[in-house]
Amino acid sequence: MVFKEENSIKIRIIGGCGSGKSYIAKELSNTYGVKYYELDNLVWDRSAENFRFPIEIRDSNLKKIVNTEEWIIEGVHYRWGQESFKEADLIFIIQPNRVLRDYRVIKRFIKSRLGIEPWNYKQTLKDLFQMLFIRNKDFDKKKIKDILELTEIYAEKRFVVQNNKEVLKYVQGHLEVASRRQ
Repeated sequence: MVFKEENSIKIRIIGGCGSGKSYIAKELSNTYGVKYYELDNLVWDRSAENFRFPIEIRDSNLKKIVNTEEWIIEGVHYRWGQESFKEADLIFIIQPNRVLRDYRVIKRFIKSRLGIEPWNYKQTLKDLFQMLFIRNKDFDKKKIKDILELTEIYAEKRFVVQNNKEVLKYVQGHLEVASRRQ
């Protein structure tokens, strides 16, 4: 099913490292023909090592995406780009248990290092350590509270889920309701 303008959908997905954001964004994109965007690719210039795009370019690129008819945006970033929450039809906060997230991070690290799975940048052991013991810990202790507070004004379209099956269920339900309105 590919969306037309009257059936367009805008989905914002957020969660910690290994929560399944990229996976479900790709699945939804393949299923519904809606382009997905990784916020990390708006922050990091992948052609240069550890080079960040200037904030003005990052923000301009996000604004272009948000102003299109349909999109899926995934990423842990929430302090900037709040217009993606405002413009989204559905907001998903993915919160699987910490053990599952850590397992996924380690599995992705091993697969990318072995060349089995593509990755946006070559991860180091330092990166792995930071994801497991700093970023995910910070997400659980502080960021999730900030995200929930920030998105409270969008509570009617925000769903806190534990797995990707729940995301698929909510998207399908949203589309069924939208098609009945036509």
